[in-house]
Amino acid sequence: MDLLALADFNLVARHGGFGRAARAARRPKATLSRRVAELEASLGVRLFERGARILTLTEEGRALHQRTGALLTELNETATAIASGGTTPRGRLRISAPLLFSQIAMGKLAAGFAARFPEVRLEVTTEDRLIDMIEEGYDLVIRVNPDRDESLVGRVFLHDRLVVVASPSVARPTDGVAAPAVVRGSFDQTEVWKVKTPDGALRITVEPVLSVSSMIMHRDAVRAGAGAGRLPISLVSHDLAAGTLVHWGDIDGPDIALWALYPSRRLLSARVSAFLEFLKSAFPTGDPGELAAFIGK
Repeated sequence: MDLLALADFNLVARHGGFGRAARAARRPKATLSRRVAELEASLGVRLFERGARILTLTEEGRALHQRTGALLTELNETATAIASGGTTPRGRLRISAPLLFSQIAMGKLAAGFAARFPEVRLEVTTEDRLIDMIEEGYDLVIRVNPDRDESLVGRVFLHDRLVVVASPSVARPTDGVAAPAVVRGSFDQTEVWKVKTPDGALRITVEPVLSVSSMIMHRDAVRAGAGAGRLPISLVSHDLAAGTLVHWGDIDGPDIALWALYPSRRLLSARVSAFLEFLKSAFPTGDPGELAAFIGK
């Protein structure tokens, strides 16, 4: 396969048309059109649907763009790094991070990384939805307990756990009496939380009195005495130490793991490697206490 023709195809696909690609690259439009036509002929498939005014990728073109665009970018960056005599991280780094981690830690992390690597243009977006890293152009995503994905690799950089806490003004539940609770999601009439305490397993019956959509609102409502809540220990450890919240026990279930993920079919760029090492330096052991300390700085 002609790599120059492949690079021209990805240029056109990225800009959405021969004219825009030609202007961006300061190349003749006719040359780009000829190169793409030669690539289509060599592959025996149409890569673009050519309308009167629009140009769209075919299914085969979209697959080729997704699988080769990132690789060509990495090859170019590798060549540039070698030519410059080093592997200094530079260029754009796009990261997607979940809402809670973004609210409590990502701003400070991003500022520190930007100061250390001024040649990297760091872009961070906040979202909890499942994204397609290749399709949407992300270099790295941070996710909580992600489902297994054969197309991604990564590492756990933080652990956390859910605990049940309440304001001192909220009485601990007694037999047959439900405790008021702040919840996220469905607003059921009653729930039962399975909790581990130093004295053994405990089942706490709770009656939801308030439903919220974010962990920060959840914590603030629990702080204000609305009811008990299930919250990450890193988010409430300072309140527990200060006595503004009381620990009722740990939720009996799997721990929370924060993963940094990236596409396994890409060369790992200097930018991504640098950010992974930066995460490691920020959280050397990855335990909840490190995140709590980082939040409290």
